[in-house]
Amino acid sequence: MRTSWVRAGALLAVLAAGTVVALTVELPDVDAVRRWVAGAGAAGLVLLALAKGALLVGPVPRSALCVLLGVVLGFWTGVGVALAGGMVGALAAFGLSRWLGRETAVRLAGPKLAAVDRAVAGRGFVAVLVARVLPVMPFSVLSHAAGLSAVPLGAYAAGTALGLVPGTVLQVGVGASVPGLSAWAARAGSPLVLAVVVAVALVASGVVLFRRRRRGSVAEAG
Repeated sequence: MRTSWVRAGALLAVLAAGTVVALTVELPDVDAVRRWVAGAGAAGLVLLALAKGALLVGPVPRSALCVLLGVVLGFWTGVGVALAGGMVGALAAFGLSRWLGRETAVRLAGPKLAAVDRAVAGRGFVAVLVARVLPVMPFSVLSHAAGLSAVPLGAYAAGTALGLVPGTVLQVGVGASVPGLSAWAARAGSPLVLAVVVAVALVASGVVLFRRRRRGSVAEAG
């Protein structure tokens, strides 16, 4: 029992440190980041993805980082780095909470957490997918909450990977379109228009999948 409390304390310390960093560290100048990425090449993109992932363990708005990556890197490169960083942050937060806080959460919540576990046991993928697509809670809160629950890692990773795409494409597209938003929006091939089309298509796919799974569950129950 003592070990579980020590782990919970370590998790709280990590979250507190992330909060302090989020509130005190200023993001670098856009031109400075562009020059650094141009000089660092592929290694710089990897480091940017890892840096974004580290920030997302704490309470840093993912949307702001995605827009910034669109401004700095452009659409396609920005989407790639943003998705990679999002997955790194999602898995890191999930792993930290699962390893450090799950046991303590079970002890404290007891039957309430058990009820949540039963609710998501058979539909973890759909639950995570819908929660990622729809802004029901902040990115890091959902990541840590999933780690404290019994959602399987595979279902969580798959739901997150698909669920991140619509928002990421849209937000990076907005950032990439900032210099000429009006002109680009008038062209069918602009990042902004492409972002909106992809986002709408993926959201629709997620809703259809969710409804099919729900109908299947109802049919099995009947």
